[in-house]
Amino acid sequence: MAKNGLLEVHDLSVGYGGEPVCAPVTVSVQAGTALGVIGPNGAGKSTVLQTVVGLLPALGGTVQLEGRDVDEREAGFRRAVATVLDDDAFFPSLTGAEHLLLTARGHGVADAEQVVAEEIEEFGLAERAHALPSALSSGQRRRLALAAAFVRPARLLVLDEPERRLDAQMRRRLAARLAADVAEGLTVVFASHDPEFLATVARRVLVVDDDQCTVVSPKAAVAALHEG
Repeated sequence: MAKNGLLEVHDLSVGYGGEPVCAPVTVSVQAGTALGVIGPNGAGKSTVLQTVVGLLPALGGTVQLEGRDVDEREAGFRRAVATVLDDDAFFPSLTGAEHLLLTARGHGVADAEQVVAEEIEEFGLAERAHALPSALSSGQRRRLALAAAFVRPARLLVLDEPERRLDAQMRRRLAARLAADVAEGLTVVFASHDPEFLATVARRVLVVDDDQCTVVSPKAAVAALHEG
């Protein structure tokens, strides 16, 4: 298999305790494109994403970013990859605004205060920016997690159901933003259950299943979601 994608996944087996949760995954993700990931609840979408970014060990196969094995302990990998996989991945003693500032400054963002202020406004968090994460609603924590992914530079953005707990307007705004960022060179891998979100952002779609994991067109994936 040609190793020419930004992200190369080959014969990847994922699961727990040595037991795979889905069929092996093989996919090449080119720079500046978006791969959607779909499948029934419990099919293994989140497990695939967590393994791809090195948070779970693979049962077999390989994952490479820019030709190197994925290792989330490496500073270069952490600089290149931003994730939103868990709404509770915050510093509990920092306010939302403080968390975003620490994230931006830690990644060397110029004018970090301005960048953070813009993302707070973009995600509708202005009135709650100085609250602790524990004082936020689940929807607000979701928006804060997304904002944290956008206040820092990244070449690859990995999102697990980014539309979760967002209202319809915010879903559309986020989808449009991701599509625009992909057009400008960002690479996105995301799991979703939302046909409209998938159709707006994805260029190809990985269907996760027990028998076979296949890559299909967004049109075919949206049809499958509607049928499901």
